Order: sequence, then structure tokens, then C-alpha cells
Amino acid sequence: MSDCLFCKIAEGTIPSRKVFEDEHVLAFHDIQPQAPVHLLVIPKKHIASMNEWGAEDAELLGRTLFAARQIAKEAGLEESGYRLVNNCGRDSGQIVFHFHWHILGGEKLANLNPSSN
Repeated sequence: MSDCLFCKIAEGTIPSRKVFEDEHVLAFHDIQPQAPVHLLVIPKKHIASMNEWGAEDAELLGRTLFAARQIAKEAGLEESGYRLVNNCGRDSGQIVFHFHWHILGGEKLANLNPSSN
């Protein structure tokens, strides 16, 4: 998609601080980090949101999850823990409409589990 920020990053026309790249997946530092470690993992194929994945994309979705796990490990988050987040749609806070995982860690994160309050 020609006007998609993350597609431009995947194409290399907009620079990023890459931490991982293979044929299908790219990961880079978020430019507005919400935690000491805040990385984004995207498929290189443009898929606007979680709602847009098709059955034909199941393997690619798995690749993004597998890459996220490996990236978190390489970032030193495996032992202390990390949060893997996907925002889907405007009301969730999705700003860039290209599917992506946020990997957040590097400090104790706020508890978001309503049953523990």
C-alpha cells in the first residue's frame, strides 16, 4: 500500500532501527517507546489489522509470533518477562493500519488483569 508508513519502512524508503528481518517479517524500535524496550514486529505483506487476516495468511501470522518470541529473547526479556500487544481498530488505539505486534518490556509493567484487582 503506497501510503502506509510500515510498508514504506518494510520497503526501506523510510529508515528504521531494525532488530530483525527475514523474507516475511520485519522488527524495529518504536519511535515513541512506552517502555524501556518497545519493539514493533510487522509482516512485510500489508494487512491492515487483525480483522483482515485470511486463512491463506495463517502461516505468516505464525511467523510474526515466532519472530516476536525470538526478538524478545534476543532483547533480554525472556527471563524477566514482556508484553506482546496487538491493537485492533481505532477504539483500541491502533494508529498505523498495518498489522503489528508491540513487544514491551525492560521494567515491571502495570497489571492489566482486571480479575487481580
